[in-house]
Amino acid sequence: MILPVVKYGDPVLTKEGSEVDEFDGKLAEFVENMFETMYTERGCGLAAPQVALSKKLFVMDCRGGKDPAHRIALINPRIVETKDIQVGEEGCLSFPGIYFEVERPRIVTVSAYDIHGKEFTIEVEDLEARCVLHETDHLFGRVFIEYLSPLKKDLIKRKIKKRIKLGDWE
Repeated sequence: MILPVVKYGDPVLTKEGSEVDEFDGKLAEFVENMFETMYTERGCGLAAPQVALSKKLFVMDCRGGKDPAHRIALINPRIVETKDIQVGEEGCLSFPGIYFEVERPRIVTVSAYDIHGKEFTIEVEDLEARCVLHETDHLFGRVFIEYLSPLKKDLIKRKIKKRIKLGDWE
């Protein structure tokens, strides 16, 4: 089932989510729905707050579904270590049509739980590292425009207000 993606301005995007504490069939179904939504929206990551659930959970697949080995759900993730720096363009399903350069670590080690409650740790690089950090930010109520200068952030907010008035931000 495809879930509605909330847009910037929805308060769920600015709240820290609570930890997932039940690893059951309901969670597995929700994760499947998140993957379906992410693929439909052509994203490489999707956090639970983006589909109006204030929980620490996200899904990612930076290969667009072409290789099932890259499809991963991270529940209650914790960033263990970051290394190096990369600068690259980022977008967000909650900010449709808005992209800009963001500086982030290039290598990330993250610990999380899978849908069965089993803990694991992975190290990711480049786009996958960017995705892990972007989605983890969502779980703590942070959005990617917070990485912009105050002037650029104000410009983006004005652009969004204009799109809301035009009915192009639903």
